[in-house]
Amino acid sequence: MIYLDNSATTKPDPKVLAAFLKVNEEFWFNPSSIHEGGEKANKLLESARAQIAGLLKTDSKSVLFTSGGTEGANFVLKQAAVDRESIGKHILISAVEHPSVLEVGKYLSTRGFEVEWLEVNTDGMVLVEELERKIRKDTSVISIQHINNELGTLQPIRDLVKVARARSRAVFHVDAVQSVGKIVVDFDSLPVDWITLSAHKFHGIKGTGIVACHSKIHLEPLIHGGGQEFGLRSGTTAVAQAVSTAKAFRIAVESLEQTSTHLARLKASLVSFFYEHPFVTVLTPASSAPHIVTIAVKGVTGEVLVNALEKKGIYVSTSSACSSKKTTRSHVLEAIGLSKELIDGVIRISMGKDTTEQDVQTLQDVMNEILRQLERNLKV
Repeated sequence: MIYLDNSATTKPDPKVLAAFLKVNEEFWFNPSSIHEGGEKANKLLESARAQIAGLLKTDSKSVLFTSGGTEGANFVLKQAAVDRESIGKHILISAVEHPSVLEVGKYLSTRGFEVEWLEVNTDGMVLVEELERKIRKDTSVISIQHINNELGTLQPIRDLVKVARARSRAVFHVDAVQSVGKIVVDFDSLPVDWITLSAHKFHGIKGTGIVACHSKIHLEPLIHGGGQEFGLRSGTTAVAQAVSTAKAFRIAVESLEQTSTHLARLKASLVSFFYEHPFVTVLTPASSAPHIVTIAVKGVTGEVLVNALEKKGIYVSTSSACSSKKTTRSHVLEAIGLSKELIDGVIRISMGKDTTEQDVQTLQDVMNEILRQLERNLKV
């Protein structure tokens, strides 16, 4: 099997699995308990929180553990919108966000908030001029992805934050789920208010995420109960998940330079290969993450391509694994104005740290066969 669907999920690192298993075997106690077992579990929990805070360059009290990126985005956007009502009810969200953000925006628009969508160019990028046109003094929340999960587009977050700071008092949220291990993710490189992450996107365990803020948290609780996670997300904290997430994050950061260089080299090879084929349009722009190559193939559907590649033992996805089983067209592809002729023939190839040059070469060989057959069919 050649796995090229790393934007959907990544294989857990063996060291992460070992950490997860060890904590469950030896430190399985409730971290809220006051006996020795509970104290040891709590110490591990807070150590994991401190490690993540250090990597993100923020304070430990600004890091919350969640079930993943979707919960994190829901927490930040819903709670921040209510918390900032005194400033205004105008919310700006990019038109190419992940559904976990997009659907929250739609929900808030039914609850009395004025949600406006930031349009993108043909590369899927939010231009500074677009934010300048739509931001207002009563804009209270802004949410823009760091790396688009369908195209790999890298947003100019620093430039957009400058506009937000100069023209409003809005809190700025960034979904950086696709970024860890490929691009630097911390509050120095992303000078925003909130960052949300998901462990399974950087070789961690599914069901674990991170919500972090740059300064003191001022939000209302997401879940009421026993007061865990600083009273914001009650419920017994999963220590093993927290420890394994810290482990995965640290490994990703420590190997970032090597991994990103490796991925960029593989990506360049793929892009060069696809540019040579007249039936293929490369959708991933120049300013993009090193691990994603999204293409559109004329005359065939993405589902057919995915199935054809799977028969050869190669796993890719259509534009987004989160919505690939739905019959509706991708909102991202519609937002960039992709023609109807191409929009149904899109596949996303997303590589990971374990992807080899041979994997990419095999993909190219198989794609050559598929494209030659497609060319013959179109000439008939």
